[in-house]
Amino acid sequence: MNLTTLQQFKSGLRGEVLDPGNDGYTSARRVWNGLIDRYPALIVRCTDNIDVIHAVQFARSQNLPVAVRGGGHSSAGYSVCDDGIVIDLSHMKGISIDPVQGIARTQAGLKLGEFVSRTQAFGLATTTGTVSGTGLSGLTLGGGIGWLMGKYGLTIDNLLSVDIVTVDGRVLTANATQNPELFWGVRGGGGNFGIGTSFEFRLHPVTTVLAGKLIYPIHQAREMLRFYREFTAQACDELTAYASLVTTPDGLPAAEITLCYTGSLDEGERPIEALRKFGSPISDLIHPKSYLKTVSMLRAAPDGRCYYERSNTLEELSDEAIDLIVEYGRARTSPFSQVLMQHIHGAASRVHPTGTAFAQRQESYILGIFAAWTDDEAQKHIEWTRSFWTATSVV
Repeated sequence: MNLTTLQQFKSGLRGEVLDPGNDGYTSARRVWNGLIDRYPALIVRCTDNIDVIHAVQFARSQNLPVAVRGGGHSSAGYSVCDDGIVIDLSHMKGISIDPVQGIARTQAGLKLGEFVSRTQAFGLATTTGTVSGTGLSGLTLGGGIGWLMGKYGLTIDNLLSVDIVTVDGRVLTANATQNPELFWGVRGGGGNFGIGTSFEFRLHPVTTVLAGKLIYPIHQAREMLRFYREFTAQACDELTAYASLVTTPDGLPAAEITLCYTGSLDEGERPIEALRKFGSPISDLIHPKSYLKTVSMLRAAPDGRCYYERSNTLEELSDEAIDLIVEYGRARTSPFSQVLMQHIHGAASRVHPTGTAFAQRQESYILGIFAAWTDDEAQKHIEWTRSFWTATSVV
């Protein structure tokens, strides 16, 4: 691109453009995952749809590859590219809430914690993920598994409408009546249909929930996972529970069951009574808390570490699967790595598989294998992840 063309592009934007000669470029090109180290030609920090349209049109005219950055992690590194243009939406954080209709309208740069904080001011929420630093737009386009999914379905089941900038620079609204095929695709099909710039969500009354975790010593992991299988098989819609193999902040390998109950607090102890009585936990951290605190209760993964992940869907937690999970979980190559099982059930499992692009609708478990490290032995940690993933792909 020549200098004149670049200057004309910059002059037509309300937002900021960074190139390798700018002071803020080095920090702006870095993403959450330290394993990703790429050098885009330009980073365009957009403020509105017009900026996004200009960025798309400029990229096309210059034949530049495009990466889109929302508000959060992009663990696979999709939000940055080499020698192309990053269309950065992370400064687009507008949100408006209609508490009477129970609707939130948001821009694409919000993180989950920011979104939940605003909706909780009205005693409202919708299904979001489980880590407050996750980007709302990326979570939504991927489906949106979270603590409220048993009662209210996935994030996409509460998506009413989305505005999308297409590859040819048009803005389309997709909902049940406008561009319904596009609306089907963006609900679980990812961001490859265009750039989602604003979203409209249905909200539900949610304030205080019963949530937290029970932490067990790692030698109880096998028994804990077998109990977790039976516990979740009986779970009501209001109760969502995850299981994980982690290292505690004081360095001890541990097995955990983490849950959120969204029903009446007066009834909350009844569905978790069996859990309270199981095993010999190191600690019991389950108690009433706000939904905002609930989406922050899982340990946040710090920026800058190296991350590599894989996932499998297990239709059931068989004894063979549990044995493999425990074997690989205890053989983690880094104390920062973890294994997570998320139970898909309730309202999230009652949508027809062809109703949205997110097809995993039967009751099941999503096994997440998350390697994280700070040393220089990337291949060792990646091989652990891939071997674990391969072994559990056939059970």
